[in-house]
Amino acid sequence: QFVESDDDEELLFNIPFTGNVKLKGVIVMGEDNGTHPAEMRLFRNIPHMSFDDAAREPEQTFSLNRDPTGELEYPTKIARFSNVYHLSIHFPKNFGAETTKIFYIGLKGEWTEAHRHEVTICNYEASANPADHKLEQITPQTHFIS
Repeated sequence: QFVESDDDEELLFNIPFTGNVKLKGVIVMGEDNGTHPAEMRLFRNIPHMSFDDAAREPEQTFSLNRDPTGELEYPTKIARFSNVYHLSIHFPKNFGAETTKIFYIGLKGEWTEAHRHEVTICNYEASANPADHKLEQITPQTHFIS
């Protein structure tokens, strides 16, 4: 099983994480021919990234070697990839074939639970408006116990 590009050699993977990841390394397996990717560009925390967004400057770029067995690990700059909740991997070119084939992408790192707080909408009164706080007339009642 593998992933193959459609029209040209470019491939883009968007990988959301359920927590925060400190990414330490990436492994890429392809065939030992021209369909193996020759370059890998990593982007962090850009959800729903498209090929148009891939024109921007990546966090890190790698020149890949042919690795059909998955023995090569490409270490990342840990300072740039210490708090990743979404990873985008762009493969812009291969070793000369029409399409690119990838059999395996391995990610090495540490996962921690995300502490994301939702936005809370609150309304506060700077000073109370008595018209908003009407009370029924309270009549005092006295009870005698004999």
